[in-house]
Amino acid sequence: MTGALDGCRVVITRERPGELGAMLARRGALVVHVPLIEVVEPADGASALNDALAELDDYDWLIVTSAAGAERVGAAARSATGVGLAVVGTATAQVLARESGRSVDLMPDVQRAEALAERFVADTPSGQRILIAQADIAAPSLAETLRLAGHRVTTVTAYRTVARAPVNDAGLDADAVLFASGSSVESWCRAFGPTGPPLRVAIGPSTAAVAQRLGLKLSGVASDHSVEGLVTELERLRSDPAATATDRSPRPN
Repeated sequence: MTGALDGCRVVITRERPGELGAMLARRGALVVHVPLIEVVEPADGASALNDALAELDDYDWLIVTSAAGAERVGAAARSATGVGLAVVGTATAQVLARESGRSVDLMPDVQRAEALAERFVADTPSGQRILIAQADIAAPSLAETLRLAGHRVTTVTAYRTVARAPVNDAGLDADAVLFASGSSVESWCRAFGPTGPPLRVAIGPSTAAVAQRLGLKLSGVASDHSVEGLVTELERLRSDPAATATDRSPRPN
């Protein structure tokens, strides 16, 4: 029995293939790993993060917005057992649960920061003391929404996301490329311009907005803004010959 992704060459640009790469491989895809993003320490060497985590017991909630952030706060969360754990999506939840030794307490049905803010405001009384561990380029909307709802919010940079130059342009000859974040789109366009394989899929509307701003035409956007949804959207497009991008631009010189 064959599946929609059997033999499909799919580019992923994150630093490590991780859950996305494993899911694609299980469904028969050939993963083309072109890392264009690298996660590094904050500019202050994680001093602010470490200071905040040393006082984690003083908070009611720890919010983490990515798997990279979860890796950096998991040990502290393991010790601060009275602090609630909230995340944006399933991949982050899995990493945080593994590193902290306990399940997360709150995750929205739609895996976006805006949905997490809405769910948090609806489910918790105001006045909560919240620590948000996030990337240096994270949008301020999550913290702002929570503050407007009467919560006491502290944000701290857990890591920096920096561009990484590709070793070669092998990814341009693939069948598809998956974008799991706005920064991955930016890194792709910086490396290759607004061109790419016939199928180009974004994980959600914020990532799609970056693609539109940079002139990169997408074939589709996942309706479920998760790694699972990203792969499912690729399967749908792969099964629909009419979905292939019609503007496969020539390679940049």
